[in-house]
Amino acid sequence: MTDTPKPIRTLFCAAVTQNFFDLPASEIGKVWAATGEMLKGIRAIPGINILGTMDDDETMVGTSPTGFPWTFYILADVPDRAAAVAACNLFRTTPVGEHRLWKYMRVEARLGRELVIPE
Repeated sequence: MTDTPKPIRTLFCAAVTQNFFDLPASEIGKVWAATGEMLKGIRAIPGINILGTMDDDETMVGTSPTGFPWTFYILADVPDRAAAVAACNLFRTTPVGEHRLWKYMRVEARLGRELVIPE
């Protein structure tokens, strides 16, 4: 009998960059639409189970510094490292007009295992 591989607990940390804030108001909607497509794309990757999300946009205004705190977070179980890489790659490939989403946001994926809390 073979064991089913355990999913990898993954925290996707995303940050809005200064390029987003430099856009004219008329262009911001394109970035939000692309962000929605990217999020749907993560959910559609086979084997990814999104456990929860958190958005800091109401209590953090402006760009995120390099590293913590981030603008938003997605906690997910992924089947393997390749799935996590595919999710991050959506920032590189999702179009925003003539650019890609990574011009306006950055992402870091933290991979680990579930921390089991004893009863």
